[in-house]
Amino acid sequence: MNRTQHMMLALIATMTLVAAGPLAQAQEKLSPPRKPLPVVTVTLAHTRFTTQVATTNESRAYGLMDRTTMPVDSAMLFVFQHAEPRWFWMKNTKIPLDILFFDARHKLVAMQLDALPCVNDPCKVYPSNKPARYVLELAAGTAQRLGVREGAQLHIEGRYGTVQ
Repeated sequence: MNRTQHMMLALIATMTLVAAGPLAQAQEKLSPPRKPLPVVTVTLAHTRFTTQVATTNESRAYGLMDRTTMPVDSAMLFVFQHAEPRWFWMKNTKIPLDILFFDARHKLVAMQLDALPCVNDPCKVYPSNKPARYVLELAAGTAQRLGVREGAQLHIEGRYGTVQ
């Protein structure tokens, strides 16, 4: 990465952290999505996961908050309308997670492994650093156990409806 790209990335990260302040306050007041989330099956590294899908701002913001367990064969998939660099954090998330970022063609472009729950503000930010349209959250340690590497393909079976 050249100097200009480093400066742009630093600027984007700074803008994201500044914007995260109001989000942090709003996130503390979030309640679970009103409707049950769609469920699909995703396959990664020849392993199938029963997966809840977050396709709205409300469901993506709430994510896996307040859950105290995550079965090893379960996951949450965040689907966005467009691929762009993503930043996730663990505010009000009580379990460690692997955060996997996929491009528009379902190819793994970045990973943040063993992301820890946020105990004190400010919360650590887990970036993709590359454009991602899909983000898969798994129980921490799953990606390493499966030997997942960048370039791995995510397969989605089932319908999750409209992405907002």
